[in-house]
Amino acid sequence: MPKSDYLSFGGQAIVEGVMMRSPNYYAIACRAPNGQIVVRTEPLEKTWIGRQRWLKLPFLRGTFAILDAMTLGTKAMNFASQVQLDPKFGGEGDGSGSPGGAEEGAGEVPDLRSPQEKKKDEFWQKAQIVLAMVVGLGLGFVIFNAIPQFLAQLTGVQAGDKKGTLTNILAELIKIVIFLGYLWGISRLAAIREVFKYHGAEHKAINTWEHDRPLSMEECKLQTRLHPRCGTSFAVIVFLVGLLLLPFVPRYPITGQPGTWYLDALARIGLELFILVPMIAGISYELLRLAGKLRDQRWVNIAFWPGLASQKFLTTIEPEEKQVEVALASLQAVVHAEKTGELYQTDDAHKEPVPYHHELGS
Repeated sequence: MPKSDYLSFGGQAIVEGVMMRSPNYYAIACRAPNGQIVVRTEPLEKTWIGRQRWLKLPFLRGTFAILDAMTLGTKAMNFASQVQLDPKFGGEGDGSGSPGGAEEGAGEVPDLRSPQEKKKDEFWQKAQIVLAMVVGLGLGFVIFNAIPQFLAQLTGVQAGDKKGTLTNILAELIKIVIFLGYLWGISRLAAIREVFKYHGAEHKAINTWEHDRPLSMEECKLQTRLHPRCGTSFAVIVFLVGLLLLPFVPRYPITGQPGTWYLDALARIGLELFILVPMIAGISYELLRLAGKLRDQRWVNIAFWPGLASQKFLTTIEPEEKQVEVALASLQAVVHAEKTGELYQTDDAHKEPVPYHHELGS
């Protein structure tokens, strides 16, 4: 496999599990309530968005990457919740669901749905994923953009900032404060801390792969839990690039009157939503890819220190062997799929990590 393809491997931590993706496949591994590791491997779907080559051009692919990550992340979370509730794996559900459509096995309830019912269920599952993405993006934009804009606009009006530059700077600083405060707040929750252990395990597994080491427990535990191409780093880069660039984009007031300051804030929100945020995401994504390619350069670690620091102190925790085992199972599944085309999935405990050792291609 060409070494350049390694940058196409990545992952996400989910509740009691890890989702890994490769150039052509993705796999989800979850620790079930009975201790088993349930693995599901699927080919990456070529959605309409995924077939648009222009969306994958430099400085445009940042927005596409966000949508793609959210889609797979939602699928992974749905699968994880089904595993946790399935009585077959020690859950407390009613047994009506099936973990991601896993193959029938001993003790599994046969799927008696007609082809039309299956097609209808698949449609509603996809609709739920789209709805979850829309709601997630909407809430994220309100919390991390709209609220800071309203607060900054009101403060700027009261301070007499007619040019808007100070208002722009204040808006970006408020965004960063809210974002870091949000991460700090959720990191205090026990359930989220467990997810952050899986986040650290995911990074360790990816680092093992990218350093051309066998995907074994011993090798994985030696790796750092930090990674420059992390989603946390991407978010931090987005906020920092915004702080550097957005203050110089003039605020275009609709009225310019103190009594209607909220209309001016709405104008800025619309400008950022449809033009500036996609631009910033595109720039940030290219910087993130650069950090991944040059990760062993000292200056890269210095320049991208804010993202790495946010991982170290907020969004990753040193994992235990049980989290590392799940991350390895997920990564091994997509590596196996890339090498053989076989989709590995199991309802059995994944007790011993398969010591895959990929060979560098030309």
